[in-house]
Amino acid sequence: MRIGTFSVAAAATLEELTAEVQAAAAAGLDSAFFGQTTAWDAITVAAIAGRAAPGIETGTAITTTYPRHPIALASQAVTAQALTGGRFTLGIGPSHRSIVQDAFGYSYDRPARHTEEYLTALRPLLRGEEVDFHGETLTAVGQVDAPGATPPSVLISALGPVMLRIAGELADGTVTTWVTAQGVAEHIVPGLTKAAEAAGRPAPRVAVGTVMALTGDPDGARERLAEQLGFAGEFPGYRAMLDRQGLSGVHETIIAGDEAEIERAVRRFAAAGATDLLVSALGDDAERARTIELLGALRG
Repeated sequence: MRIGTFSVAAAATLEELTAEVQAAAAAGLDSAFFGQTTAWDAITVAAIAGRAAPGIETGTAITTTYPRHPIALASQAVTAQALTGGRFTLGIGPSHRSIVQDAFGYSYDRPARHTEEYLTALRPLLRGEEVDFHGETLTAVGQVDAPGATPPSVLISALGPVMLRIAGELADGTVTTWVTAQGVAEHIVPGLTKAAEAAGRPAPRVAVGTVMALTGDPDGARERLAEQLGFAGEFPGYRAMLDRQGLSGVHETIIAGDEAEIERAVRRFAAAGATDLLVSALGDDAERARTIELLGALRG
């Protein structure tokens, strides 16, 4: 199992975000992914960081599809792929109604259908092929002409059965959040693998995002996460996944404890079928640095 980092492309300077990726690379980690908000553009940050830290994979987890037309996104993605020397992975997803509809003003009535049509148009565009796609939720007619560009790998945010089917059929895998090792083994891997096999596609990538705290106070870490991000458990997609796992909130998915507990948790994710573990380290600067150092040692 590959191990990498996850950061939101916000609340830090570009220099600080780049330094985080360089630290991850120096520790021997495999990747560094960025989430999209309304701050820095995650694809651009991944491209900048990838050039500054040769050898490490960078990517997005995730970039929201609705405000980005497939042709525009394909152009940006192949540019990032070229800038990183082929080490960029594009993670996309439909996000949530409260963001897409309330903030952007787009209809969020059929997010799964939108994602399926988006991928149908996007994948050939990334390969430099001309598309003439007219779907129920979007139209894409054109081509991305980027000489020498190679298509990046594409992951989608998929937690429920329909989105996992789409990920298996049309993407290279999924990137998850708020999912435990048990949830990966019982829900994510079976649905995704079945869909990929039925579509005759290679074994899918299962990139699992998780929050981790190397601490002597795991209960305190859970409380801090509940205070900071407990609202995420109210998003319908996350709520449904938490319910499948029998969890009350996102704070119950955190990996928190000493070095031995962290190592056991990492091994549980590997045994569950995760191909990648994307870690968001919780704590102050020193605690986060210790977490990255430990993950590098486990990776080695």
